[in-house]
Amino acid sequence: MHPLDEAIDLRASARQDLSQEFTGATHPAYANMVGPFGGTTAAQLLQAALLHPDRLGEPVALTVNFAAPVADGEIRFVARPVRTNRSTQHWIIEAHQTVGVVATATAVFAVRRETWSDVEAVMPSKVPEPDAVSRMPVKGMPAWPQRYDMRFVEGAFPSAFDEQEQTHSRSTLWVRDEPARALDFASLAALSDSFFPRIYIRRRRRAMIGTVSLTTYFHADSALLAQVGTRHVLGVAKALNYRHGYFDQTGELWSPEGQLLASTHQLVYFKD
Repeated sequence: MHPLDEAIDLRASARQDLSQEFTGATHPAYANMVGPFGGTTAAQLLQAALLHPDRLGEPVALTVNFAAPVADGEIRFVARPVRTNRSTQHWIIEAHQTVGVVATATAVFAVRRETWSDVEAVMPSKVPEPDAVSRMPVKGMPAWPQRYDMRFVEGAFPSAFDEQEQTHSRSTLWVRDEPARALDFASLAALSDSFFPRIYIRRRRRAMIGTVSLTTYFHADSALLAQVGTRHVLGVAKALNYRHGYFDQTGELWSPEGQLLASTHQLVYFKD
């Protein structure tokens, strides 16, 4: 079983009214410097809704708020559809540990239908193919970056924190699960948090950071994700503002054919 599938392997337990409880746990393959990689927690929260017997449609939006540090060990997830309409469904999902609630999520699922479609975002052009770019070295890094094959075109994680401040924090890279895994909504949710904190790229100095809120919009349906399969996707990330101990970062994930799969936005706390 792929490490991500092990990480999102939730066991159904008690059910009360519309709420369904699941039991899962952190996974050592996705350990961060402190606690687990937040993208895995986001994927677990989404998986709780995906596994719910009353689920309607596919996810179009997920917002995760990290309320407290997630400790290594067991996590109890509670997923509840709070309103189901003809083609949309709204969710509240919680992650509990012995200290109480450690993360909450809201999600919107929908039954997609064919409509007029267009995209205003622009995929970077003249980007070399993944095979033409070297994989980022991961020796000595926490466990979770080792679970991704990252090939940076620009804005790589600093090889040394030399405090040489950069003029921007933009990164462009090819990325996929390692070992390779067919793309689905859970892995796309995790990938949306795989961009390194922008302040590391911009300032090239260490800082205590923590994601406060993470939102991902899923522009792809399951058929488009199946077309991507196990190939790399193109990621683009940047920050817009740093102020008073918080910064944002925004990202895009593109299929090799230029289809926008997801866009993501998060707010990050930092200590200067």
